[in-house]
Amino acid sequence: MATDRLTAVDAQMFWMSAKIPNDTFLLYAFDGVPADLDVAIDELIAQARNSVDLSRRVHDESRLLYPEWVPAEVDRDRFTIYPSGGWSDCLSAVVALVDHQLDARVMPWRIHLFVGVTDVPGIAGPATVAVLQITHALGGGGRTCAPAAVMFGRRAVVEPIRPRYGHPALLIRRSIEAAKAHRELLRDTEAGRVPAPAAPRPPRRTNASPAGLRSMRTLVFDRAELAGATVTVAALSAISAALAGQLSALGEDTSTLGAEVTMTKPGHRRAYNHFGTVGIGLHPNLAAPQRRTTIAAELADRRARAAHPAMRASDRAFAATPAPLLRWGVSQFDPSVRPAAVTGNTVVSSVNCGPADFAFGGRPVRMAAAFPGLSPMVGLTHCVTGVGNTIAISVFAAESAVGDVDEYLERLGFAFS
Repeated sequence: MATDRLTAVDAQMFWMSAKIPNDTFLLYAFDGVPADLDVAIDELIAQARNSVDLSRRVHDESRLLYPEWVPAEVDRDRFTIYPSGGWSDCLSAVVALVDHQLDARVMPWRIHLFVGVTDVPGIAGPATVAVLQITHALGGGGRTCAPAAVMFGRRAVVEPIRPRYGHPALLIRRSIEAAKAHRELLRDTEAGRVPAPAAPRPPRRTNASPAGLRSMRTLVFDRAELAGATVTVAALSAISAALAGQLSALGEDTSTLGAEVTMTKPGHRRAYNHFGTVGIGLHPNLAAPQRRTTIAAELADRRARAAHPAMRASDRAFAATPAPLLRWGVSQFDPSVRPAAVTGNTVVSSVNCGPADFAFGGRPVRMAAAFPGLSPMVGLTHCVTGVGNTIAISVFAAESAVGDVDEYLERLGFAFS
């Protein structure tokens, strides 16, 4: 198979976007406004043209083969400039952009520029906010933040993808190997050598199909304010307290609350979408210190299970799935079906953008945020995004999930204090 074809998992993400919109939105706030906006945009175009990730698009015309990555020109049409306004206006505009998903066959990414934005957290004067909207076929925020930073001037080499392909003729053999490895996983689990899988959880109102007003909000902290635990653990613990309080006030049982947490797979990156999701209990009935310890232990258990050879064997088998079979499987997916149990009652992702060593038109980056999309089974998502010493906790919520989102954000801010 040619190495310029999408891997099975990336093709699945591309095809699934027709069922559930899944563009990634990465937001960067820069301190000030470039002296010459046109020159600043030209610099981004030049950097993007030199990026393997940002100078390609999807070509999908064969029903028998996986789509291809083909060269794509980067021009001014990738950039849209919006009038100045406040921070809340900017976030409202990003919510509206979610309804305008990209066609990765034409334009796999674009940047929305909000110039002269006031009241951006951590920035005293007017700011420039750049929102990168990018197809999930090129990965989630954890992957796309690397080429984005280089586009904005970071001097670094982006970790290359080492694609895992599998000829369809290998499917039977790899499936047999995966089945054998899975039986070994069951034996190791029964013997206590591998942690058991997370139990599914009953759905709550946050798992209802999103309805009503949709809102994006952010809380911004200095990394030192979240001492005492990893940033992700601190965020999960705070989300536990805030979500339990909000749902309890709305008459929901919160004793079994859990989160669906994205987790990078071990080993070399074999696809743009080199991650899985795991269920983590939120334990709202525990005191904060014990809750953090318990959440950290569950995350460690999920990593240990993900490192079992059975998981890699399963990935190898999936990589050999014939394109027509996977395409047919995606076409059969019905997003309206309501399962009796869910992995989590909200989604929590983490994106580490690294040091604050990039800029836009000479204006330094001060904050980054990412907004995982809503889906038919998730009306509330969070992302923990770091750049330099600044941590942003972003919230994307439907009114049907939490009611008053500002009330929920107030609870979340209090839970961090």
